Amino acid sequence: MINRVVKNAEEALEGLTDNMTLMVGGFGLCGIPENSIAALVKKGVKGLTCISNNAGVDNFGLGLLLQTKQIKKMISSYVGENAEFERQMLSGELEVELVPQGTLATRCMMAGYGIPFFPTPAGVGTEVAIGKETKMITFNGETKEYLIEKAFEADFAIVKAWKGDTAGNLIFKSTARNFNQPMSMAGKITVAEVEELVEVGELNPDHIHTPGIYVHRIFKGENYEKRIEQVTVRKK
Repeated sequence: MINRVVKNAEEALEGLTDNMTLMVGGFGLCGIPENSIAALVKKGVKGLTCISNNAGVDNFGLGLLLQTKQIKKMISSYVGENAEFERQMLSGELEVELVPQGTLATRCMMAGYGIPFFPTPAGVGTEVAIGKETKMITFNGETKEYLIEKAFEADFAIVKAWKGDTAGNLIFKSTARNFNQPMSMAGKITVAEVEELVEVGELNPDHIHTPGIYVHRIFKGENYEKRIEQVTVRKK
């Protein structure tokens, strides 16, 4: 029987070395792989290119890797909550590629589907298109310019799920599904940390979001803080 379980985050990240590219699941601070990020800080790998919706906050999430200057490039769609990110970007210490959020998600999905590139009208005529190929395409009788976007190539995809089984099948909970699901299909090596780890057969097949065939290593995480990025309350 297939068993993809490893002991902990440290074992799950074996083989992740300097200058690699990794996808990191989550949206804001929702559904981020907290254990794996902590292990990366401890591991001390440098020169990372991180593909993530955002860069965490100053003292949490990917912000921890920015503080230790382990990230050389961020590929993201939103980066407005991290002062250290802003400082490094403006000083030229950090390379940044901003990608429209829908394009970011699709580039992840195309990597999982094995489709090398796709056309999109998003970003045409803007800074997003600088250095990229564009092409006039006729579709449904209308000819317009499209930007040719490439699928991501990531050495590792690191995601966080609610439940998983020993074969790597994953279930994400509510909004924590976000970028975790498409990224879980897209890494050359996919690492999944889960809140609950069960035996094969205990998950309802109809509820599985990512089949275990995409997942290479899985472990049970612990001590999740699940910090809230911003708390807003209504005045009395």
